[in-house]
Amino acid sequence: MADAKTYLNVPYAEKDAAKALGARWDAANKKWYAPANKDIALFGKWQTDAVVLVAPSKSPLKPAAQTPSGNGEVGGTTRSSDKNFIAYDGNEPPWD
Repeated sequence: MADAKTYLNVPYAEKDAAKALGARWDAANKKWYAPANKDIALFGKWQTDAVVLVAPSKSPLKPAAQTPSGNGEVGGTTRSSDKNFIAYDGNEPPWD
């Protein structure tokens, strides 16, 4: 656990303060973190409950079976009746 990192939510304007306390930048995840050898209490200002980063899955996202209203409506129309509706699968940008 020597390589453990506690990720922080540091606003850009406060990056120098976090760095002065010993925070490091994880370029791969684009997040600041507190190294395992630092007192985590120093970084309490930037800690949240959700600091764990999860790697994206290899499979594309599947569209939800129903919208929150439960009737399949999106923007006033139903998906089944909109012949131009194309669900974005997350693999390629839709504008290319």
